Formats: sequence, structure tokens, C-alpha cells
Amino acid sequence: MKSLIVLVTATFFSVCAFAQFPGAPGGGAGKSVPNMGHVFGKIVDSLGKPVSEVSVVLLQNKFDSVSKKKKDVLLKAIITKANGEFNFEDLPVFGPLKMQISAVGFKTIEQTVSFMPKMDPSKKPVGSATSGDPSGGMAAMMSAFDKDLGKIKLSTDANNLAAVTVKSVAPSMRLDIDKKVFNVEKNIVSAGGTALDVMRNVPSVNVDIDGNVSVRNSAPTIFVDGRPTTLTLDQIPADAIESVEVITNPSAKYDASGGGAGILNIVLKKNRKTGYNGNLRAGVDKRGALNGGGDFSVRQGKFNLSASLMVNQNKGVTTGTTERLNLLDSPQTSVFQDNYNKTKGGFLFGKIGIDYFITNKTTFSLSGIRVHGEFNPNEVIDITTDSLFNAGKISTYSQRTTTGHREFNGQGLVLGMKHLFAKEGEELTADFNYFGGKNLNNSLYTTNYYATSTGNLAGTDLQKVLGNGNNDNYTFQTDYTKPLSSKSKLETGVRVAVSSRVNNQYNYIYSDTAKNYILIPSATSNYENTDNVYAAYATVSSTIKDFGYKIGLRAESSNYNGTLTNTGDKFSNKYPVSLFPSVFLSQKLKNKQELQISYTRRINRPNFFQTIPFIDYTDKLNITKGNPDLVPEFTQSFDMSYLKTFKGNNTILASLYYRYKTNLITRYLDQQTNPVTGENILVNTYINANSSYSAGAEFTSTNYLKKWWDISTNINIYNSKINTDNIDGTSQDALWSWFGKFNSNFKLPSKFTVQLTAIYQSKTNLPVNTGGGGFGGFGQAQSASQGYIDAFWGMDLAIKRTFLKNDKASVSLSINDIFATRYTNQFSQSAYFTQNYNRIRDPQMFRLNFSYRFGKIDATLFKRKNMNSSGTQDAMQGAQ
Repeated sequence: MKSLIVLVTATFFSVCAFAQFPGAPGGGAGKSVPNMGHVFGKIVDSLGKPVSEVSVVLLQNKFDSVSKKKKDVLLKAIITKANGEFNFEDLPVFGPLKMQISAVGFKTIEQTVSFMPKMDPSKKPVGSATSGDPSGGMAAMMSAFDKDLGKIKLSTDANNLAAVTVKSVAPSMRLDIDKKVFNVEKNIVSAGGTALDVMRNVPSVNVDIDGNVSVRNSAPTIFVDGRPTTLTLDQIPADAIESVEVITNPSAKYDASGGGAGILNIVLKKNRKTGYNGNLRAGVDKRGALNGGGDFSVRQGKFNLSASLMVNQNKGVTTGTTERLNLLDSPQTSVFQDNYNKTKGGFLFGKIGIDYFITNKTTFSLSGIRVHGEFNPNEVIDITTDSLFNAGKISTYSQRTTTGHREFNGQGLVLGMKHLFAKEGEELTADFNYFGGKNLNNSLYTTNYYATSTGNLAGTDLQKVLGNGNNDNYTFQTDYTKPLSSKSKLETGVRVAVSSRVNNQYNYIYSDTAKNYILIPSATSNYENTDNVYAAYATVSSTIKDFGYKIGLRAESSNYNGTLTNTGDKFSNKYPVSLFPSVFLSQKLKNKQELQISYTRRINRPNFFQTIPFIDYTDKLNITKGNPDLVPEFTQSFDMSYLKTFKGNNTILASLYYRYKTNLITRYLDQQTNPVTGENILVNTYINANSSYSAGAEFTSTNYLKKWWDISTNINIYNSKINTDNIDGTSQDALWSWFGKFNSNFKLPSKFTVQLTAIYQSKTNLPVNTGGGGFGGFGQAQSASQGYIDAFWGMDLAIKRTFLKNDKASVSLSINDIFATRYTNQFSQSAYFTQNYNRIRDPQMFRLNFSYRFGKIDATLFKRKNMNSSGTQDAMQGAQ
């Protein structure tokens, strides 16, 4: 990986140097000597065998206008292939060049390369009338511009080989043509946590109290290693994540589903070092919840094997209140709830993978994931109900206690192949992805009723829910890339995704007469369904000088079939082929500036849980029902970004965006009759609103203020509105809001590192398609058109200390939500009620973590003849 980074960096600077050197194309043709030097050779070891992955660098001595002195600058660089050969062309012929040859485990070689022949004073000048060369010596001159350095032998460096430490710091933010990449590998605030903790520290991403993630106030699709996943963010350990790709406007290459918020792609860590190495971790939080795990990787010959195992305990606590005024009750009632939720449990995450490098051109990869989790949620809700009569109010009291057990077992399998053709840049990949799992759950709800807050027990209701289910998800995708020229390429692919689910929920109510729990068929929900998506795409990308473009078109169709197995009712829907174009334009400007403009069309299909036409009474205080008449929502997105890189790699990224949705799928409250009790109840369901829009400006900057201090800042200012005139004739007014995130890193003496993160969310509309309870009570967001979230802020702090030889060990202490301010306060209203909802989860959470890395990078441990070229390394990256 270090060699690859050196090569990419060197190539960039060599292009710059070549463009500025006299005689380069565009530098005044006919006025200077063209760059026509040619140097080639072969790198071998002490036994004469070729050595691959050797860094060969050419330096040129030039005058520095700043220091007023000459210094060596990078001209060109290359990494040797499997045959050990290197080749440099179009080199300046005047002035000597310096060549440096280096490889892990070998001594560095440095030598001078010169194209000018040495002059012998006793001989006539080449090309003179008396030199005897009728051609004027031109042939001799031209042959001098070709330098064959022959075989260059490397000597083993035994001293350095025993303790090789490679350090490279990846940039915290990188801008690609269709995504922003944030490196989170060094994020110490999230150490020992889950992917939710990571997302809280990624610019542009907001995480609410229920773990719902939003980007620009909408819910994105979650990917893992470029593929959709059914894993939730709290099932992925933070220590397994290398980077997060924020794709706000995905191109036609990506799945078109996901609405307008785009994709969050979680890239898991992969170890590509030659040799063996690993990492061990352990930690504990303030409630005694343990976390630990380890990684191990070994590469030898044509095989690369990696394995990870992690465990995370959870002892989370959530507290809050809910206050609701029920307007349609006769008489009206005011209900106040005081909630206390404590969940104990944990999950186990394991991954193993193997890569087989069949040839320099073909790689096969196989990896598997195993997840097991068990949680025991316990909740106590104290409920005060005031009936508002004309003569005064009458209060009643109840307490609902919930105990339960949830268990899930998931497993995944990924099989990949990547083949590189003879033509550079031409490649074919094929991937098969499976992820499935089973779940079990049971809950016991005990509600005790009291005449007064201090009175005797007046009655008890008992409810029991037993459930189980499974899901299977299969994806097959193949992609082909064809270079059309040195600066253009065509990408095509097809994808088939098949999902199936089975879910059973049995609802029981205790009968005093029968002295047993009685199954209530009308409140029991058993179903199964299949969901299929078929897609094909093509994109063309190219660059013309400093202008680049990527234009694509994707076609998708889908269908689903569902059955209520306890009633035999069936329902289905088929969506015809829809087209999803995407356009990305990029223009590089002077002084390290870049401008990008993009347009995409995307779709958000209603999922099975949103369409199942059955009322779920699992939680009688948060009753839900699907809507089988839902249709997909379509989103058109426009995005314009400006990137400026300043001296010292300081960057600022500014974006303007606009999203317009039709047939918006949103939560909605409806009043219906409870088939069990005959009472009027409020049911959370889904409807298609007319439309919605969101427009805003986002600013992200990274600043390196000192060698020991860097900061990153993200601000998103936006205006949003949902048109619900088709529902109740009124729409919520458009609302201006802003979201900010700040991160600061300090490198202190004695190997200490400090990280400070802060967020602020102003008053904003309720999120769309997220929320829906999860902690009992009346649930969270009712409808995105019926309320708002109050402003809140929070701050996290972490400190880390490294020690032992080569900083192999580290210990970190972090605290999340230092001032216990990350409350969720929501107000919602409708024709049926007004409600205030308040929650806070795990404030001032301390975590202490320890990490130790080990390994050996030993060039003599593996046979060089089995090491592959850089092309194989690319294949490995693509296959993993």
C-alpha cells in the first residue's frame, strides 16, 4: 500500500514537472529541445531473481524560487512489475538526474543518470566536419538518449528488516467525482463503540436518539463495502470501519432506490501488508459494558487471509417524558408519561476472508460474516391520565412494565471475481452476495391501574407477544469497464436482487376466566413476502484537458408479493421499467480549484412493512398499520460543489443542492376502531403526500492550523417543505434550519492525542420515513408534516496515549455528550391530538479502551517469485 501511495503521488508531481519543463508539449514547440530521454533496466536480488514492487524514483535538481537555492524535485516514479523491469520515457536530456531505488527489506541504491556524452579533449567534437561522421554525429547523439542500466542488484538489509514500520496518514476528507470520502480509522471518540458512534463524527451526517441516520434531513441507504446490507448500524463495530463514503447524489452505477438522501457506504478495514500482522482490543464503559476483539491477516504467495472477531456489550439507558392532549376523546383527556428504559445485551461480530491470486490478471475472493445478538429490554412507564370534565378533572394512574428478550442470528457470504484484460483499464468483475438471518422475540406487558397515585391497585392487564422470523437477501452483479481512449471509458453492468421475509407475531391477552393467555387472532400478524429488483446501467466518463464528465443511464423494474399466512390474504405490486439518468460535470480551475455539477433521478419504493395491510398491536400504545395503496416516490436532485485547496492542504468544499420529490411516502396518524376493545384508537400509518422539496447550502472545511492541530467544520443551511394538501387540506409552512458539526484534533507531547467533536441542530421539520417509536409510549415522529424538532447540541471528547516500541500499544478515554445536552424534544399535532415528546439516551458515557498491534513484515518470509505485480494488487482491492 505504501508503494502504491508513493506511485500515485509521484505520478501526480511528475506530470506537473513534465508540463513545466522546457521542451514539454505546449512549452514552445521548436524553441527548446524535446524531452526524449529513455532509461530502462531490471531489478534483481542477490540470487539474480527479479524483484517486484520496488520503488524507482527519478529526481531532478532545479532552482527553488522561494529558498533561492537548488534542490531535488520529484520527476517520475514507478513500481516494478513481477519481472522486476522498469521503464522511463520522455525524460529531459540536459543535466544529470538522480535515481533512487528502494524496497522493503533491501538497502536503498542511489545513482546518477546522464544522457550527455563525456567529452575527450583529444578528439574533435561530434558532428564537426573533421570528425569522420558524415551524418554529423546525430546517430551517436540519439543512441546516447537510450540508457540501458541492465540488471541492478539489491542487497538485503537485515538490520532494518527486523523492525519495519510503515506510517502513512490518509487525508481526513477526499473528493471524488460522485462522492466525499471521510477517513475515520483514526477517530478515537468512537473507539469501542458501533457504527452509530462513527456516524456522529462524520461531517454531513446527523444521528437521532433512535439511531436513525439522516443526510441533508433525509434517510440514506446504508451500504457495506459497496453493497446494500441488512445489518443495522449498531451491529457493526466502530473498530472494523476504515472510511465512510457520503454519496449525496449517486450515479447510474448505483442502485436507484433510496430516495434523495443518497448512500452512506461503510468501507471495512482490509489488511494488504505482506507478512502477518494483527490487532487486539479491549474496553469498558461506565456501566461495565465490555467490548473487545481482534484482527489477524497473513499474506503468502498467492493467498491473502484475514479474520476479525469482535464483541460488544450494551447496557444502555434512555429516559424521557411524553405529554399528549387527545382532542377527540369525550371528555378530552390529557396524558403524561414518564419513561425509563434499560437494555442489557450485546452482539458478536465475526468476519473471515480469503483472496486467491490465480494470475497477475485474475483474482477470486471469498468472505463470510457472522453476527449474533441478544438483548433484554426492560421499560417502566408511569402514566397519569386526566379526564377534563366541565366540573373539573378526574385523574387516574397506571404503570406499565415491559420485559422482553430479542435475539438475532445473521450470516453473510460474498464471492467475487475480478479479471484484468491485456489492455490497461479494461476489467470484468462478478459478485455474488448473500445475507440472511433469523430472529426471535418475546415481550410481556404488565399494566397496573390505580385510582390515585398513592392508592391501592385497582386492576391489572397482561399482554404477551411471541414472535419469530427470517430473511434472505441475494444479490448478483457483474460490471465491465472498457477504456475507449487514454482519457475515456465505458462502464456497464447488470444487477439482480432477490429478498424474501417471513415474520410471525402472536398476540396474547390474559383471561381471568380461563386463567391463561388467549391468542387474539385479530391482533396477530403473520406474513411472508418476496421482493425482486432487476437493473442494468451504462456510464461514459472522459476528461478533456481540465474538464471531466460522467454520464449514465440506469433501467430498473421491480415487483413484490405478500401473503398474510394466518388469513390467506394475498397482495402484490409490479413496478414497470423506470429510467434513471445521471450527469456529473467537473472542471478543474487554476490555483487548485475544482467545480462540480450533478443531476440524478432516483426512486424510493415502499417496503413491505409500510405496505402490509394489517394493524400491529404489538405495542398497544404505538399501534401501526401499513398501506397497500402506496406507490413509489421519485426524487430529482441537483448538486453543485466547489472545492478549493489552499497551501498546506487546507481545503474548503461548498455545495448548493436542491431535491424535489413526488408522491412522498410519509408517516401519518389516522383514527380507527380497535377490533379487540371496540374503542377509537390512533394508528400510525403511511401515505403518499403530493410532493416535497429541500434546498440548501453546505460548507465543509479542513484546516491544518499547526503541525499538532487540525480542525474540520461542516455547516448545512437548508429550507424544506412538504405539500400535504391531498391529505387534510393544510401543509406545514416551509422552515429554514441549519446543522453544524465541528471536529478538532490535537497532537500533544509525550504521544498524547486529543479529539473534540461538537454538533448543533437548529429547529427543524420532523424527518421523513424515520422514527416510529422504539421505546414504548406513543412513539416518536407522527408525520413529517405535523410538527418539528427543537434545537439541540452536544459535545464529545477523547484522549489517547500511545506507548511501547513503535507505538504498538495505545489507551484511550472518551466521553460522549459531555454536558448531557443531546436531548430529542419533538412537538407534533394533528386533528386528533397535540403532543410533546422528550428523550435522552446514554448521556455522559465514558469508555476506556486499550489496543495492541503486532506483526512482521519480512521480505525473506515469502518467496518473491510468487509476489504479484501492482495489477494484482488492484485486483485484490477490487475483489474485496
